Amino acid sequence: METIEIKPLSHPLEAEVVMPGSKSHTQRAIILAAIAAGESILHNPLESEDTSYLIAALKSLGADISSRDGDLYIAGAGGRLADPGKELYLGNNGTAMRILTGLVAIGPGTFTLTGSERLRERPLEPLLAALRKLGVDARGRDREGYPPVLIRTSGLRGGTVILRDIESSQYISALLISAPYAAGDTHIELAGRIPSLPYVNMTVAAMKEFGMEVQAAIPHRYSVKGGQRYRGISCRIEGDVSSASYFFLAAALCQGKIRVENVHLQSLQGDIGFLSLLEDAGCIVNRKGKGVELTGRPLPGGDLVFDLKNMPDMVPTLAALSALRPGRTVIANVVHLRLKESDRLAAMATELRKTGIQVEERPDSLIITGGQPRGAEIDTYNDHRIAMSFAILGLAVPGMKIKNPTCVDKSFPGFWKELDKLYHK
Repeated sequence: METIEIKPLSHPLEAEVVMPGSKSHTQRAIILAAIAAGESILHNPLESEDTSYLIAALKSLGADISSRDGDLYIAGAGGRLADPGKELYLGNNGTAMRILTGLVAIGPGTFTLTGSERLRERPLEPLLAALRKLGVDARGRDREGYPPVLIRTSGLRGGTVILRDIESSQYISALLISAPYAAGDTHIELAGRIPSLPYVNMTVAAMKEFGMEVQAAIPHRYSVKGGQRYRGISCRIEGDVSSASYFFLAAALCQGKIRVENVHLQSLQGDIGFLSLLEDAGCIVNRKGKGVELTGRPLPGGDLVFDLKNMPDMVPTLAALSALRPGRTVIANVVHLRLKESDRLAAMATELRKTGIQVEERPDSLIITGGQPRGAEIDTYNDHRIAMSFAILGLAVPGMKIKNPTCVDKSFPGFWKELDKLYHK
């Protein structure tokens, strides 16, 4: 397995980087364009391992998708899916697995969706149960509640479903996206613990872009009228805030300055909230033209507590910051992180301990006592966010080695190229 060693920066950091298109926005836009009537053009979409699996699946379902000069041209299926004649393989793309499970329910037909070994360990039962309530035969083919999933459907009938204490907001997005094609109206009620709700707002905004209205006058209740159709559009995908977070982290750890040109402070991406956490850690955030500039300052000491329920992908990034911050950091309310590309709580605790940092792992949180970490060989668990977080930590900590560096291709194939920009004055 390939391993690369990260060189610490030898000069004051001041750099400008460009982020790929938002993974969350790209995937939603591709799916909506693929089912819409008419043609769509997506400018600045993310090209990555995840989106490649998604595009291949949607082509099998009847969409015509091609790439020209970095843009995606999509002729939608017009609300009626083709029989793929084979399993739809989605790699380790959890977003695609959940949203397409809802999408194929509009049918008609029989559909099987599967993925990598890790994806088959990630539960889906709340979504499958909701689809059954809406008139679809939806179940795990080999194990109840887990992929591969088998969907037999003659169409969604609509109705009311209640999602309570779920581990992923993507169940909500899956139901919302498919709801316009139901025979009747669909009502989705939320109760208890619901993580990552900002990403539901992103789904609603994307549906609106494609001509659909979602009623959400009552908190935690969504209503969508049946019998509607998305229409093709032309849109630009904004830069990925999750990817940008690693470069904001670089400025914070190295007390330097980073400019990200294609990310904006008004983004609907939930991870934009990470900038507020960095301000709490002493950083200065400014809007610069069409982007964001962050300037690092000495990290404050003392105890800090962060609730990351709504931005779980930021846990590895914040954990890397916490390793160097002279104080105790509690990263709380993130039990759902155990069901990501890896068990990210266990992975971060294990790898930070290799660097000499004290970490207490609890069922839903990490408690990190910062200090002077040392270099170590980091196992990445085939998880892009583990690899990128420790790579940035290596800018400030000599001797950091990253195993399986190509795992970043899942969301950010250009990561190492952008990282190299930080070494040039």
